[in-house]
Amino acid sequence: MNHIRNFCIIAHIDHGKSTLADRLLEQTKTVVGKDMQDQVLDDMDLERERGITIKSHAIQMDYIHNGEPYVLNLIDTPGHVDFSYEVSRSIAACEGALLIVDASQGIQAQTISNLYMAIDNGLEIIPVINKVDLDSAKPDEVEDQIIDLLGCKREEIIRASGKTGLGVDEILEAIVERVPAPKGNPDAPLQALIFDSVFNPFRGIIAYFKIVNGTLRKDDFVKFVSTDKEYHADEIGVLKLNMSPCDKLSAGNVGYIISGIKTSKEVRVGDTITHVEQPCEKAIEGFQEVKPMVFAGVYPIVNEDFENLRSSLEKLQLNDASLTFQPESSIALGFGFRCGFLGLLHMEIVQERLSREYNMEVITTVPNVSYKVYDKKGGCTEVHNPAGMPDPTYIDHIEEPYIRASIITVTDYIGPIMTLCLGKRGELVKQEYISGNRIELIFDLPLGEIVIDFYDKLKSISKGYASFDYHIHDFRESKLVKLDILLNGEPVDALSTLTHFDNAATFGRRMCEKLKELIPRQQFDIAVQAAIGAKIIARETIKAVRKDVTAKCYGGDVSRKRKLLEKQKAGKKRMKQIGSVEVPQKAFLAVLKLD
Repeated sequence: MNHIRNFCIIAHIDHGKSTLADRLLEQTKTVVGKDMQDQVLDDMDLERERGITIKSHAIQMDYIHNGEPYVLNLIDTPGHVDFSYEVSRSIAACEGALLIVDASQGIQAQTISNLYMAIDNGLEIIPVINKVDLDSAKPDEVEDQIIDLLGCKREEIIRASGKTGLGVDEILEAIVERVPAPKGNPDAPLQALIFDSVFNPFRGIIAYFKIVNGTLRKDDFVKFVSTDKEYHADEIGVLKLNMSPCDKLSAGNVGYIISGIKTSKEVRVGDTITHVEQPCEKAIEGFQEVKPMVFAGVYPIVNEDFENLRSSLEKLQLNDASLTFQPESSIALGFGFRCGFLGLLHMEIVQERLSREYNMEVITTVPNVSYKVYDKKGGCTEVHNPAGMPDPTYIDHIEEPYIRASIITVTDYIGPIMTLCLGKRGELVKQEYISGNRIELIFDLPLGEIVIDFYDKLKSISKGYASFDYHIHDFRESKLVKLDILLNGEPVDALSTLTHFDNAATFGRRMCEKLKELIPRQQFDIAVQAAIGAKIIARETIKAVRKDVTAKCYGGDVSRKRKLLEKQKAGKKRMKQIGSVEVPQKAFLAVLKLD
């Protein structure tokens, strides 16, 4: 055990952790020859294109230090705020962390939140300044920021470059010298933490784990504590570039287990594995059910594709256990699914993967968050969809989720960012200067307000300099109303939203104006209305396409013209009763981009 080191890499999105991981793998000869490519650990096309890590990976490296062999287990983590629970489990499986900061951008919000998580878990932090070879690098300034944040000594900070390979040897030495060896008793009852799982179409679900106490052998009879299900360990082994099987693993090791599990619900990140005969006394702390935060309806463009969409979502869920879905139907869009996502990036990635991997083109409705609705008898129901709202006369009050957001920016942009957050019904909790002209603003914001376009606006008003991180804080009572859109008096359920009372009138008016532009003209007048309950708050009329029926009357008595116009009017009235209005796909997308 003294020769094992488990460490992870903490960094903000796009600070170069995957590139630095490539250099570590190259230096330790873990990956050689034709296997070496950029971002070895990011195996999805989407990850490579966007330059982000979506799924965490683990890999084992062999390293010789002062003539003695060491085993280094690197657990790579995603950098985006949506995947913070996965990051917390990866951190719990390690004893040390490389804190990577971009030399040109300095410390960002995600770095700080993941760093606090690592410090809470008692990890040894090794600060690394990456990208020092760039012309825009400011390593001295960034060093000052790290010293302010960590209180470490200047000589403890390693300067490196993932591109040129500078400082990689120093990093490897620091990992061996500074990161403590894992503690644990190989003879105690088995206690192993699952930090990730992947789906293999031939072998079922493969769970990645770190053994905290005890020893696991091939063909052992094991059980997963939170689901209480029992399995045989058909194959266990360690994670090199590919999986390499072995007969036993003891405390401190990181490995994988294959036991023929077919459904993703049975393997949960953060769960504990133990033996059936000699179980451990208690599970490893910190396990949570991953809760989706943002909900949206996903519908196939062609109704016949409903079953294909179901099987695509099921396959996707095997690779991504945090995606939840259940069937629902809409009058406007037919049959589809109400899906739960961790956040907006997660939603975008799921849509993109559906289209790439399964050729499913889908319509996504306006994203919502979950609300708690209290009725007058004191009962509480959780509502994910505006269509599921009870009648306003039964509602006592509604509570919506609030987040605690941390925004780090340069002082030049404080004004516009405050205006943006206060416009989204935010409350400033505190502001503090981190170093020089960098400031951290802490806001409480309603999650429903930031779901649609908050992140894009924040990036554009701060010219990309503000970084944003959040966690769910609490539920608070709010004056929310359900805004319905009516076409010819018929509500279109896919366009209805829950919004704050103060914003409802302007939002309704803008929706009506937008729909007037997008819905094609019919043979009859179409009334587009926004309503709260029975009260109409905004209206636009799409004028009918008319034929000039009086063109053949040249002169003569006016009653001849009147007769033709009355006949046309009666026809229009009859048509209006039986005619239906098709809402084009563009209209659903336009609601997301109203501003």
